[in-house]
Amino acid sequence: MSQLSSSSFFDSSLLVRDVAGSYRPADAGEVLQAALRVLAGQLRGTQMLSSPQVVRDFLRIKLGTLEHEVFAVIHLYAQNRVIEYVEMFRGTVTQTSVYPREVVKEALAHNSAAVILVHNHPSGVAEPSRADEVLTQTLKSALALVDVRVLDHLIVAGANILSFAERGLL
Repeated sequence: MSQLSSSSFFDSSLLVRDVAGSYRPADAGEVLQAALRVLAGQLRGTQMLSSPQVVRDFLRIKLGTLEHEVFAVIHLYAQNRVIEYVEMFRGTVTQTSVYPREVVKEALAHNSAAVILVHNHPSGVAEPSRADEVLTQTLKSALALVDVRVLDHLIVAGANILSFAERGLL
């Protein structure tokens, strides 16, 4: 067995331990899964409004490279601390069906005081469609009936994230 003569191998690679106890370089999937676990841990219990970068980083990794649309909800306590991130609907390359009744049921099940709506655009274009705008208003109205505030709707398109709140679309 040859020894590694250069410590640069360890400086540039992340290592994982296999079931036999040996270390090997991590593959890309293992690195992404580890990053998601770290970001999810940072996201849970954080102050959403004071930590938007953690939310954006999490969403970029979680949804930014998917080849199909996903609609998710980030449930929040009254103090805007994260309860949970829930992927609710999966669609095709260009669309997903979202059912307001199911979003309201999920918000009530989590006892959410507020939510952040999230979906991705696999096309890489973050601009909201007219359907995205109508859906946002429909969900905002439905959730308001049960005293759940919609703080934002984020569209993830690769590395770009568009905020409806920042655009004045909420």
